[in-house]
Amino acid sequence: MATKSARRAAPEAEPASVRPGDPEYYNGAEYQIGDSVGFLLRQVRIHMERAVDAEMAELDLTDAQWGPLLMIALGKGDNAADLARFGCIDTGAMTRMLDRLEAKGLLRRARCQNDRRVVRLELTEEGQRLCRLVPYGLSRVLNGMLRDFTPAEHETLRKLARRMLTNLGGAQ
Repeated sequence: MATKSARRAAPEAEPASVRPGDPEYYNGAEYQIGDSVGFLLRQVRIHMERAVDAEMAELDLTDAQWGPLLMIALGKGDNAADLARFGCIDTGAMTRMLDRLEAKGLLRRARCQNDRRVVRLELTEEGQRLCRLVPYGLSRVLNGMLRDFTPAEHETLRKLARRMLTNLGGAQ
């Protein structure tokens, strides 16, 4: 029987950097975060959110606030649970966000006629007005991000992003 010190001395096997069937674009032993697609995409997201926040400031909306409003306007959800799932956040955080949006007069809660336990969300006139303006701010940010891209590069980027989502099992 091996002693504890003998077990500690045994070299550990190097973890795998790739799953069977996947290409090996990255190797854990030589990983450089600045060259990582994941890191770069995260940086793009951070800077895009800051730019969107700046655009939405004129509407008195934050990056976290315009999303639920637009999702309601687009028919992607009419209750806190649906919006939380769509936004990949917990229901409690979404409920607090909806409280703030209701206090700003942008949405209202209404009990479902068929099931009084269910609370449906509706945009107020002001919420609808802002939702008509939000896509223009988003378009300005995205068009700025894509400056110097050709139409073909833009389409390739969209296709590649969709393929990455598919590979990760995400929604498209």
